[in-house]
Amino acid sequence: MNSAHVVALTSSAEAGIAIGLGIPAFVCAAIAVIVWAYFRLQAHRADAVAMAHYRKLAEEAVANQQELRTELTKLTEKVATVEKLMRDVG
Repeated sequence: MNSAHVVALTSSAEAGIAIGLGIPAFVCAAIAVIVWAYFRLQAHRADAVAMAHYRKLAEEAVANQQELRTELTKLTEKVATVEKLMRDVG
């Protein structure tokens, strides 16, 4: 064997090692990215569910606040009526 054959064998061996290590490394990296993206998607879904519950709670709070304002208005009218009655009697 001459030096050209040795260089060719060495470069093909290096290429084989590079392919043998490169492809599994690429596959592992792709799997890692897919797993990371999956868990990130699940976190976003959980955040969306929590936000939906928060919106529902906020809508209920606004409705309750409106109901309390209506009751407070009625109570204020009754107190004004009682005060007027007390002034008329006193």
